[in-house]
This record gives sequence, structure tokens and C-alpha cells, in this order.
Amino acid sequence: MATVSATAQDWDYTDGETAENWSEASPEFAACDTGMMQSPVDIDSMGAYGNIRIAADYGMTDGTLRLGKHQVQIDAAPGQGMVSGDRLFNLVQVHFHTPSEHAMSGERYPLAGHFVHATREGTLGVLGVLFEEGDANEGLQMIIDAMPDGDGANISIDMSSMIPDELEVYRYMGSLTTPPCSENVNWHVVEDTVEASAEQIAAMEAALGMSARSMQPLNNRLVVAPAD
Repeated sequence: MATVSATAQDWDYTDGETAENWSEASPEFAACDTGMMQSPVDIDSMGAYGNIRIAADYGMTDGTLRLGKHQVQIDAAPGQGMVSGDRLFNLVQVHFHTPSEHAMSGERYPLAGHFVHATREGTLGVLGVLFEEGDANEGLQMIIDAMPDGDGANISIDMSSMIPDELEVYRYMGSLTTPPCSENVNWHVVEDTVEASAEQIAAMEAALGMSARSMQPLNNRLVVAPAD
């Protein structure tokens, strides 16, 4: 996940399993290798169960398409977001990873969307959505159709089509998943998946390449699972 990240990509991914050792690229990336609250993690052991109030406000919005190495991102216009507990998080951008960075009991999905939000005070909150192969996704297709227009293209997109109807989430405190790997990010990984067609997944893979960080140790952090 990139929002407060390196200005120039002087780092790269490995194979999603081997440690990236990003601190070797710059001392500014030290947290990537020494931090104790790093992301992503394998969500396979829950420390607690409990539902938190998640209220989402996503729909049609204008945005700017950002394309680059390992980057397909929409910088969103103000006005959408989520309420997590008693905090309002405003949507800043959504970007994608192939395969998914978080895993569910060891299983990585072919595609993930990270909806990056921030409070007025600057606290980051991310809604992580996992895509599985199935029917075509309307919002994803809008992004794919805009890609030939290049970096900086204006786009209108239905964010709600890329969000599951039920927002039951796994919550934990983590980090950005790209340098500088800043911590104290409020992660919300949605339990339900969203479908995307094989063709759409292939298009995102072609644009992004291998773009998933290796799994990070949980280090005694608490993962709160939905209280189904």
C-alpha cells in the first residue's frame, strides 16, 4: 500500500515470500526491516472477536488515474469514506496489488484493492478488499478502460461496485506495505470477497506485475475478527 511513500521507486518486490530488505535501499526505509507492526500479515489466528461499526459512503466519483511501476491507482475527489468506530476516515485513493498482500489462512487472492483513508488529523485507515475470479466487476472495468489514456487521465468510477455488500472486517494495527513502511495504520481487511473476471485479473496483472510484499510477523499484535 502506498500513500505516504518513497518519491522515487528505488526499491522493488521479490517473489512475495523472500524478505525485501528495503532498508538497504535507503536509511529512510529502516522501519521496513526493523518495525514491529509491519504489514501485510496472514490472517489465520485471531486474538479476539468483536464487531466494530463500519459505515461506508462510496459511489460514483471523479478521480485521477495514476499509472507507474507496480502502480494502478485512483486519486479520489473528496466526499467519500468510511466511519470506523467513532472516527471518520475520508477516502484519499484506491490502488491495487497482484496478488493480494494479506492472506486468509495462508491463501492469497489474485487481486486486492486498498482503499486508503485519512482522518482530518492525518491518521491512516485502510479498507482491504480481496478479489476472486468470477463475474466481471463494473468499477474495475472503468479503470481498465481508462488505462490507455495514460497517467494523469481523468476518470469517473463507481467505488461502491468494488466494495462487498457486507462490511465485516478483520482489524489490526499495521503499516504501509511499501517504503517507508510507516506504522500505526488502522487496517480493516474485509471478510467477504468481490468478484472480477479472469480477463480483468489478467489485465491488472499485466499492469502491476508481482506487487505483493512478503508476509510480516504478527509480533503479538491483536487481530480482531468479526463476531459472526
